[in-house]
Amino acid sequence: PGCLLLQFLSYLGACDRLLKQGYEEGQVEEAMEMFQYSEKKAAEFLHLLAQFHDMGFQQNEIKEVLLLCGNQREKALEELVMK
Repeated sequence: PGCLLLQFLSYLGACDRLLKQGYEEGQVEEAMEMFQYSEKKAAEFLHLLAQFHDMGFQQNEIKEVLLLCGNQREKALEELVMK
């Protein structure tokens, strides 16, 4: 039980840090789940998601491509441009 509590507190801390960076709560929770609660991978994903969205790409396409490309920016950008 103690271990689960520590994991939960760690998750909350990670979510809080990501929210303070300006990401939306739903996106933070989704990213944390997609990357098995890895704050680093979720942060990379959210950063690239925002960056590509600002370039005019559709959010659902960005998510799909980032997952396929493992958050590799250049590879993901290539895929998005080719769509």
